[in-house]
Amino acid sequence: MLNRAEDNEARLVGIINSNLEYSHAVLGESFYKVCVRSERLSENEDEIIVTISERLIQDIELDIGTRVEIKGQFRSYNNYSGEGSRLILTLFAREINLTDDECDNEIYLNGYICKPAIFRTTPFGREIADILLAVNRSYGKSDYIPCIAWGRNAKFCENLPVGSNLRIRGRMQSRKYQKKLDDETVVEKTAYEVSVSKLELIN
Repeated sequence: MLNRAEDNEARLVGIINSNLEYSHAVLGESFYKVCVRSERLSENEDEIIVTISERLIQDIELDIGTRVEIKGQFRSYNNYSGEGSRLILTLFAREINLTDDECDNEIYLNGYICKPAIFRTTPFGREIADILLAVNRSYGKSDYIPCIAWGRNAKFCENLPVGSNLRIRGRMQSRKYQKKLDDETVVEKTAYEVSVSKLELIN
């Protein structure tokens, strides 16, 4: 369970689904990324990209098929490569352990709505609201986390003003979609977001 000591806390239990790949280095410390697959109750599954410092994996073999528990923060950064989404989301690991626990996926965020919520109704009559939440981080930085609310939560968010402070509980999720390129070819892409299960407006 999360202890809500910070404004951005996430816990993921899942199965390593890719080989470690070098990502970047900061002040001489190397970071790697890996995909972790976590099943949902609906029998679907999410594939979350995890960023891990070399310090955390010195004594752990992260082979494909290994079940792990990861605690950290869901962070965003801009992609300047010109390929894929402009906003990249990753679970930044602060702790990683081998585990036999069942798959789990939970996140707690405390942040501010930074653009008007987009409310819509699906062809099947489900009410949905897309929210972009700005969550403060150390050293004056912020993470911008797309969140999706359903039903009563979506209706509640429909007219909330920009700047509203929300506490959100939910899960990190991945969603496949198809995008048509300029040359008319269609490619499959993956979007990452937080699916909201509970939210609270802070006055």
